[in-house]
Amino acid sequence: MNILLLCNKSPFPPSEGGPMAMNSVVTGLLEAGHTVKVLAFNSNKYHVDIESIPEDYRKKTRIEFVDVNLSINAKEAFKNLFSDESYHVKRFISKDFSDRLIEILKKEKFDIVQLEMIYMAPYIETIREHSDAKIVLRAHNVEHKIWDRIAKKTFFFAKRWYINHLVRTLKRYEMGILDKVDGIAAITYTDAAFFRRVTATPVIDIPFGVDIDKFDPVFEVGDTPTFYHIGSMNWMPNEEGIKWFLKNVWDEVQEREPEAKLYLAGRNMPKWLLKTKKKNVFVVGEVPDAHEFVNQHNIAIVPLFSGSGMRIKIIESMALGKTVITTMIGAEGIQYTEFEDLILADNKHKMIENICRLYKHPEEAEAIGLNARRLIEELYDNKKIINRLVIFYNEITSKREITVLN
Repeated sequence: MNILLLCNKSPFPPSEGGPMAMNSVVTGLLEAGHTVKVLAFNSNKYHVDIESIPEDYRKKTRIEFVDVNLSINAKEAFKNLFSDESYHVKRFISKDFSDRLIEILKKEKFDIVQLEMIYMAPYIETIREHSDAKIVLRAHNVEHKIWDRIAKKTFFFAKRWYINHLVRTLKRYEMGILDKVDGIAAITYTDAAFFRRVTATPVIDIPFGVDIDKFDPVFEVGDTPTFYHIGSMNWMPNEEGIKWFLKNVWDEVQEREPEAKLYLAGRNMPKWLLKTKKKNVFVVGEVPDAHEFVNQHNIAIVPLFSGSGMRIKIIESMALGKTVITTMIGAEGIQYTEFEDLILADNKHKMIENICRLYKHPEEAEAIGLNARRLIEELYDNKKIINRLVIFYNEITSKREITVLN
């Protein structure tokens, strides 16, 4: 098959959730023998020098970028208050991107055009006009749910009112495009179930998958386990979760276990976090090798209270044989057994108790890490996942052929 991926940011380097999810599909399809082309936005918020991408990757994906400015425009944001348009989506409408897309579609025939996230949906009509390819929406999240959860946790009235406006317009747009695509590939079975309830468009759950061979786990915990969090801090749910954790959990952990240490890694660390004086909290920032960082530590802390979709860093930590302590929202979409594959802690008391228990009993963390790795091998091997995605592609393209014959 020949597949065109339209991406809201470059899938390479796979250094945060969205690019990692996109890259797993790109590399998986290529390894399965399919042809892939990538057309992506290159924004001021997530800018990649195309020359920094390995030559082999550039050749295989024929990746191209279109520059776009995604900065918040105060005037446009204010005008949007009096509009039914989604400001989230509107920022991704680009004539330059549309023009380049048309050129590509006129030059080359594709079996599938895959939209990575709903922010690529404004180009559905352009694809229909210039190609007979089937269109698949790769839904990394149910986008409006993320903002709805954020709104519910926002106490400043004016800000909450504005976020609720964004939720309403985003939801209207998101629900409106589901019937305009030929297939929906949700990243979790939970999101897939939601889409099946609201649209007749074929839906499949295609989770984030890992190349098992590239994850060398370190199961041994040792007598004094260390705790860590890794994730991009320009994603609001991550920053919100760490702020809650440091305010409500860590001080009491320190009172009970004064030698416990927490390491925080990831892109775009906010100033307030860089200046933190919390005892035994080490802000590492962006690390050159995420696997190496994770394998230097033992227990992942993922305190998420908003967001949707699958937490890729949780899957990667589990693939590296680590115990993960997270919330129901953090574990959403992962097919786990509690206390066997990971640990749930939805409030500060449970979070504190589980952290202190594992600190005193590292053998428990080691056992859960072993189970976590087995789960990833069974359910989140990228080769198996891509095989299911290709079967889905074949199903929706065969429907096109039947229609033509009739």
